[in-house]
Amino acid sequence: EVQLVESGGGLAQPGGSLRLSCAASGFSFSTYPMSWVRQAPGKGLEWVAFINTAGGTTYADSVKGRFIISRDNAKNTLYLQTSSLKPEDTAVYYCSNSGEWSYWGQGTQVIVSS
Repeated sequence: EVQLVESGGGLAQPGGSLRLSCAASGFSFSTYPMSWVRQAPGKGLEWVAFINTAGGTTYADSVKGRFIISRDNAKNTLYLQTSSLKPEDTAVYYCSNSGEWSYWGQGTQVIVSS
């Protein structure tokens, strides 16, 4: 059974930080490129960050310089370290296998508000 379980979301103040995690199981995590995708209230899915199997990364312009995607293949876990959070970062954050987009977790809510 393939599972992706996102966690680490919560309430943050503008300028704050949260570390999001995505625990993977049921597939060969280390062989899959992965992404973080988010969905703000009332909006569609927005790609946020990508990491390939070698650790190379790319980011959406909206989060460049503020977010860092990483992976720990030994732990089958994907991370998104967020910083300098803005209210417009408020969204449900999902992890997924890039390209195929076949595996999704339940998402973790990030709320950035004063």
